[in-house]
Amino acid sequence: MSEQEYIIECDNLVKIYKTEDIEVMALQGLDCKVRPGELMAIIGNSGSGKSTFLNMIGGLDRPTAGRLYVDGKDLFKFSEAELVQYKRNTVGFVWQNNARNLISYLTALQNVMMPMLFTTEKEKKQRAEYLLELVGMSHKKDNRLSQLSGGEQQRIAIAIALANDPKILLADEPTGSVDPKTAAYIFDTFKRLNRELGLTIVIVTHDMSVAGKVERVVSIRDGKISSERIMKSDYLDRLQEASLFDGSSHEEYAVLDRANRLQVPSEMLAQTGIDGSRVKMTVENGRIIITPPEK
Repeated sequence: MSEQEYIIECDNLVKIYKTEDIEVMALQGLDCKVRPGELMAIIGNSGSGKSTFLNMIGGLDRPTAGRLYVDGKDLFKFSEAELVQYKRNTVGFVWQNNARNLISYLTALQNVMMPMLFTTEKEKKQRAEYLLELVGMSHKKDNRLSQLSGGEQQRIAIAIALANDPKILLADEPTGSVDPKTAAYIFDTFKRLNRELGLTIVIVTHDMSVAGKVERVVSIRDGKISSERIMKSDYLDRLQEASLFDGSSHEEYAVLDRANRLQVPSEMLAQTGIDGSRVKMTVENGRIIITPPEK
């Protein structure tokens, strides 16, 4: 059997939230594919749909329409029981709010053991100790929540997410509540897990210093993928050692939807003096040129 080309495939994904008074379309025909072993970031403004997208992959929310395959499985066809097994075995989640990750009255070791599906306490303990060592927290295994810093709690949360050896790690703003130095350490943990375990990791973040350190950055605007930034080939060899990349390390590509539409970032429009709803488009030497309309 050939190796799976994509571990996540989203095709024309739609999510509509309804209340008595209003409908909100959180995802509007989103298309995205992720290869096994990728370490990627998803960025976007509040309300853009990035966390909704992550929740879909994590099995925490069901799409309204479209196709969603994860690890070769069609999430649309899952029963509730199958969805529970999927969330236990295929994906691990790391949240920004540590209250969703950790139980305060348990030690770090007990927290990591809690979700494990192994049959014996000995197996659970061995696995938990291994994971705590992997995230650099074995020396704090007997500490409770109140005895740990925010960064230490988040590293333990990563160990918890890995408890059942998932194929995909999903992180929703994992560095959003810590200082820049701690954020860098947490991201280095993700990078090491990706490199050593071959783990597929998808991070939703506002932190551009984190986004600048991954090979692929996907931007979501208005419920669609609007652009992707791919790290330049001459930077790839330095990715493991470098602690920070700026925007010059990536090349940005606009993403066409099924109707050949694209979203032009507002900052680019501002630089060209375009502020209305109409633009002039011409083709010159094989390039599409967008300029303000003639007055």
